[in-house]
Amino acid sequence: MSTASTHPTTADSRPGGAAVAPGTAGPGRPEPRRTEPRRTPFWTAVGTVAAREMKVKGTSKPFIITTLLLVAAALAATLLVPRLGDLFAGDGTSVGVVEQTAPAVAALGEDYDARTLGSAEEARAAVERGDVEAAVLPSADAPGGLEVLAMTDVPTSLVQALSVSPAVELLDPSAPNPMLRYFIAFGFGLVFFMAALTFGQQIAVSVIEEKQSRIVEILLAAVPARAMMAGKVLGNAAMAILQVALIAGALLLGLQINGDVLPLDGLGVPILWFVLLFSIGFVMIAALYAAAASMVSRQEDIGSTSMPVMLMIMLPYFGVIFFNDNPDALRLMSFIPFSAPVAVPLRIYLQQGQMWEHVLALGILVVSTALAIWLAAAIYERSILRTGKALTWRQALQRG
Repeated sequence: MSTASTHPTTADSRPGGAAVAPGTAGPGRPEPRRTEPRRTPFWTAVGTVAAREMKVKGTSKPFIITTLLLVAAALAATLLVPRLGDLFAGDGTSVGVVEQTAPAVAALGEDYDARTLGSAEEARAAVERGDVEAAVLPSADAPGGLEVLAMTDVPTSLVQALSVSPAVELLDPSAPNPMLRYFIAFGFGLVFFMAALTFGQQIAVSVIEEKQSRIVEILLAAVPARAMMAGKVLGNAAMAILQVALIAGALLLGLQINGDVLPLDGLGVPILWFVLLFSIGFVMIAALYAAAASMVSRQEDIGSTSMPVMLMIMLPYFGVIFFNDNPDALRLMSFIPFSAPVAVPLRIYLQQGQMWEHVLALGILVVSTALAIWLAAAIYERSILRTGKALTWRQALQRG
């Protein structure tokens, strides 16, 4: 009794009935091979996406206009504001006086708030504590019989307003100017906050638009998801760093031109540190914004997922401004990644801490940025094709 062969053959319909094996189209005619669509190499895709983001941003009128306005504001802040401050420096300036010098300051009018103190020692202590901005004391050695005490800078308007030429003594000329210290803290914090918030939101909007229009599904056929996110982050980061570098250049130029009113000494290095730390910190924030946008399908839902990132951006803006005169708080914030780009340059300007502390803060920021990119890439890859109800951060991390 015969059995069927376990390797059947297929008879050719042509004359002769030759048998052919499966998987061929006949003698001399191999079956066409099926090939998968070729995907763009990772770094090539990153460069392509980044170049597109930079081109779109660089030719955008809002970006150009905003950059010009910020550069102009930086120049105005360093060229005009100090001189305007000199014009109105006498308005309500608190001046410590003793009994002998009270009439001389009272004759200056309401522009100066004369505060009578018991002795020259009390007046000196009041200037050191910051209770008064300057003090006018009697001096037997001065040609005019008066001496003006100040902490860091000569009170030019007060000296010129007095009827005689007083001697001037600066109690601590090397101490940072309180006004300049606040200006630096406010300026660094504002630039970091505005740039991170503006560019971060634009990245989020771009991700959601591509997701809503289903363009992302076409792109993912040729570009890996992580490469797409990396290109968006790097492209926008490059434009943000360019904008911040132009603002920093305008500040340095204005300070150099205006050196007689707002000295440049000690400020150039902090600005360079700010640009370096901002460049790294912004990549971290941009990656988190891209991840937050990938978890939603509608523009209306981006607020819920981006709120944690926004709170992290607000930390340096408010924290460093409020605690710019607190060395312990600044030291702590310099080791927090989201506030380090502002706290570290301010500490360097104030000559607080040692170099190893600043390098350590930089290292913590670099490591934190790498971890944030890894986390954001995982969330982006898992969530970018998901539609419907917005995911939470916990849900996005739990998705397999």
